[in-house]
Amino acid sequence: MSLDTHAQHSHDHHHHTVAPDADRRRLAAALALILGFMVAEVVAGLIAGSLALLSDAAHMLTDAGSLALALVAARLAARPPSARFTFGLGRVEVLSAQVNGAMLLVLAGVIAVEAVQRFASPPAVEGGVVLAVGLLGAAVNVAAAWQLARAERRSLNVEGARAHVMADLYASLGAATAGAVVLLTDFREADPIAALLVAALMLRSGWGLLREASAVLLEGTPSGVRTEDVGRALAGAPGIVEVHDLHVWEVTAGFPALAAHVLVRPGDDCHGRRRELEQLLHDRFGIRHTTLQVDHEAGQELLDIEPGRAAD
Repeated sequence: MSLDTHAQHSHDHHHHTVAPDADRRRLAAALALILGFMVAEVVAGLIAGSLALLSDAAHMLTDAGSLALALVAARLAARPPSARFTFGLGRVEVLSAQVNGAMLLVLAGVIAVEAVQRFASPPAVEGGVVLAVGLLGAAVNVAAAWQLARAERRSLNVEGARAHVMADLYASLGAATAGAVVLLTDFREADPIAALLVAALMLRSGWGLLREASAVLLEGTPSGVRTEDVGRALAGAPGIVEVHDLHVWEVTAGFPALAAHVLVRPGDDCHGRRRELEQLLHDRFGIRHTTLQVDHEAGQELLDIEPGRAAD
């Protein structure tokens, strides 16, 4: 019994990228900025009696957690493939993004409930303190967001950390606006209104992160690639009779993969057709990791039972 060696071929360049050292340094820099300011904001929020400030500080705590998680995930993703994890640990970054999305949703719910309760009896708020600390917090978040915006690659993990920092930027600006309104008009409800608006923004960011991360974990087609277009391109290539069992998925962000069963005409060069399809997938769709099982139309058996017959 001999195996038809040309029938199946796995083509893996292993060119998928992991977070370079520069990206990890940027995550660490953003984490240091957030942690340093968070302590000051908690103190200021307690002194001023401002929910907008305290909710911003609470969100900064989750920012710090999300950045720390992203940093750990980036380190794990940088590890090379092993015998057990043959694709490496790239999906740890996707899991990190999913956790960060869930954290945003939970925190948004907590802030919204507290804000609604505050409408019944708005407490006195030190508008000047809230305005000053809110503006300072916004500056810190702009610096942290700038660090993450310089990341060298598209990564759900870095995007998750950035979503937290951007939501926190909105929270700081909301708190500063509420402080200014309280100072100018003594309209105390401005504080819980700002908190509610920030909660809505956090819901939007958290849901988007969860949806994207879940799509990767559920082996969804990478964004920007339609399976129908890939299938038509393969089937329309010269010498290809039929394409079926086509799967396109993302191992992790920036690492798309494809597997398919392809039929060519009897007597055609399987190796040649496979190479042509690999080049087509690389050039048109940016897919480098391909596993193409190529068979002749008339004989699709992978195993050859006749004794003494060599593989093609």
